[in-house]
Amino acid sequence: MPDTVNKERPEKGRVVAVGPGRTDESGKRVPMELKKGQTVLFKKYGPDEIKVDDKEYLIAREEDVLAVLD
Repeated sequence: MPDTVNKERPEKGRVVAVGPGRTDESGKRVPMELKKGQTVLFKKYGPDEIKVDDKEYLIAREEDVLAVLD
């Protein structure tokens, strides 16, 4: 069997919010490339789960996003 059979399938979701970006090694702000409303595929075990006002959300690093679908 191919190695890909044992790998987890990516999850699909919609970006509901993004932060200001990250700070690189030199201290400069690197803006987010993802935008609110985009549909993305991300690593299944990458994001953290949180609950806000009885709604569940996933918080993921931009590096955990595998593809932007739209």
